[in-house]
Amino acid sequence: MARRTRIIFTFSGIALVSLLLLGGSVETASEVDPYTILGVTKSASQAEIKKVYKRLAREWHPDKNKNEGAEDMFIKITKSYEILSNEEKRANYDRYGQTDDTQPYGRGHHGHRHDHFYFDESFFHFPFNNKGSREFADSKYVLHFNQYVNDVVPDSFKRPYLIKITSDWCFSCIHIEPVWKEVVKELEALGVGIGVVDVGYERRLANHLGAHRTPSILGVINGKVAFFHYAVVKEHLRQFVEDLLPQRLVEKVTDRNNFQFLNSWHEQNKPHVLLFDQVPVVPLLYKLTAFAYKDYVQFGYVDQGLSETANLLKQFNINTYAPTMLVFKESTDKPADIIQAKGMKKQIIDEFILNNKFLLVPRLVNQKLFDELCPVKQFHRRRKYCVLLITGDEEAFAIGNQAFLSFASANTKEVVRFAYIYQRLQQPLCDTLLKTKDSTPLPTPQVLILERRNAAGKVLFKLAGSWNGTDDDKRHLLDELERLLKDPSILNYDAMLPELNNEFASMFLVRWIYSAYDYLTEIIDDILHNNWREMMPLLSLIFSALFILFGTVVVQAFSDSSEDGKTKSKAKDGTKAENESPSSSNTSSRPPKKNFVEVTELTDITYISNLVKLRPGHMNVVLVLTDATKNVLLSKFAKEVYSFTGSLTLHFSFLNVDKHSAWMETLLEFAQDAMQIDTDEDDGARQKMDYTGYVLALNGHKKYLCLFRPEEGPGGVTGGGRRSRSSSREDHPPSKANPRSRSTATLQIHHKLDRLGLWMERLLEGTLPRYYIPAWPGLDKITAPK
Repeated sequence: MARRTRIIFTFSGIALVSLLLLGGSVETASEVDPYTILGVTKSASQAEIKKVYKRLAREWHPDKNKNEGAEDMFIKITKSYEILSNEEKRANYDRYGQTDDTQPYGRGHHGHRHDHFYFDESFFHFPFNNKGSREFADSKYVLHFNQYVNDVVPDSFKRPYLIKITSDWCFSCIHIEPVWKEVVKELEALGVGIGVVDVGYERRLANHLGAHRTPSILGVINGKVAFFHYAVVKEHLRQFVEDLLPQRLVEKVTDRNNFQFLNSWHEQNKPHVLLFDQVPVVPLLYKLTAFAYKDYVQFGYVDQGLSETANLLKQFNINTYAPTMLVFKESTDKPADIIQAKGMKKQIIDEFILNNKFLLVPRLVNQKLFDELCPVKQFHRRRKYCVLLITGDEEAFAIGNQAFLSFASANTKEVVRFAYIYQRLQQPLCDTLLKTKDSTPLPTPQVLILERRNAAGKVLFKLAGSWNGTDDDKRHLLDELERLLKDPSILNYDAMLPELNNEFASMFLVRWIYSAYDYLTEIIDDILHNNWREMMPLLSLIFSALFILFGTVVVQAFSDSSEDGKTKSKAKDGTKAENESPSSSNTSSRPPKKNFVEVTELTDITYISNLVKLRPGHMNVVLVLTDATKNVLLSKFAKEVYSFTGSLTLHFSFLNVDKHSAWMETLLEFAQDAMQIDTDEDDGARQKMDYTGYVLALNGHKKYLCLFRPEEGPGGVTGGGRRSRSSSREDHPPSKANPRSRSTATLQIHHKLDRLGLWMERLLEGTLPRYYIPAWPGLDKITAPK
């Protein structure tokens, strides 16, 4: 009993000492119970939990509630809702009492629970759910979604970012905290951007970055995200940042390639910087500087420990005991500036580069460089004037260009900057300034002095005259600059300048190849590191495309086989048809013409192919005419049906009723009841009926027809489609009638098809009455002329 008492006392003493040392307050499990914090039962639905959360969040939000504990209570409410709104986390908590989403407590995974000794994480005063207890001032680097999009992404084109994904409930984040603190302290001093994303408050940003677990570390450069997949140690993180940078930022320079490197200033239109140091690899600080100023300066590195660099060290008298940085501009024999210091810091390098960003006389190759060299006027005392030489890149202009460089090198006025452009590469700008329209090459270079007035392109300028590089040209330009400093009003011309062409813009194909390479690199990286969640959209797209392609091939294969079978059966039918009528031609299978209407005559030869064996779904529109009305009606018929020739199912024919009146009468006899044709007339009267102008739409497969009968109009047609005997006689005047009566008859026939277009529209709509017949009458007889 005494031993048990001693053990209990010892354990209590240890616990008391731990509490005193750690300074933490003991919280029971119920204090972090999400159900208790939100005030809901374990059977509460998601809708109830969401409703309660919104009410409590509004009540305890620190911006509205000024109580001392409002901020901590708001954090607890948010974390509780995060657990209960996620079914997996909620089930895990209900089963094991676990609230950590990355590192489980030991109870649930060992198959039993320690009900008598429940150690909450707050017992050890871990920085969970306590915003004020965060070490290392993480709040300084916390990122929000808008801040990331508006600040971090644009800035990532100048420096890489290292971002940590964490949460207040992340137990594993505690283990990497010391390493993270040390790495951030070192890399931030070198110019690396640092960020921290708390998924509890910025779930949107975490999803945008593709971070679905905590802790995670990722890098951002040029707007692209790369994940860190290795052990969190200082060396790995440093190497990760170095691998983010492009490969050829800094060129290794030796005695063999130094001349080529320094003389490329004219082609690249940049100053060149050489760093001399004794380490064999390029320092990370220098790489980061090269990335930050890659658009302005070309960087090279000289390893002083190599024998291949001895001549360079001797040529420029380099002190080998301290890192040395030289900047070269138009002159490759003598550096324009030099800096040497032990333990060279970022601030010193930045100041050195900023003071030497441009050549003495740079060429305007894009709008960005023009904006920086010749900024817009802001205040009277901060005027900037640009002396611009418009010249050519041919050898004949070399002397004048060199003289302009010499003149600019002797300039001591800070408000004046010098630049030049090639007329051939910046033709729109030159035409605007020189007020030329034919874009003819200049016989001699021209010098202008200009001042920009707004960002839209407005400038004030003055033509200083031609430039050949003579002493008179130099004196004249110097006098003009002196006058300008005394009286800015001498800039007596104004213009709106167009945007400059980007002379260094890569071709579309090159940009596409680089983008494809970056995309493939990301895919391979994701596959190698099993980042399947980020890969799911891409894999889904690939499999969907393969499924559609495979399905299309299968469907096409089956359709081709079925079409082959139909073709074979049609070939057999065609053989039979040829045996019956050797000279028949299947004109109905031809596609309609675009510029004319193909109308074939319906005779005993074409009757089988154009009607009896017409393909299912196809119709033959037949115009009924006579020898006397053939030309007039065919012309009118072609005009009325021309707009319908685009349909592949319509075919057009005509029937000469003078030859086949018996077929016409037999056909109408089959459908006389349906069409309500009068039958009280005797046979002699029926034979005198005039079918001229009738149009028949014949469906050979389903054996029905639609009938167009000329309506009453100028031609004297009766509403029932039949003419009176007198009108019939008028339509066939004697051959010895006078010309006027023949012209009137022609006009009346012409008007018979006036409403055919409307009838064709109803035919295609399927709203016309259909008259079915038992069988098509034969067309093997020709009526004897009377």
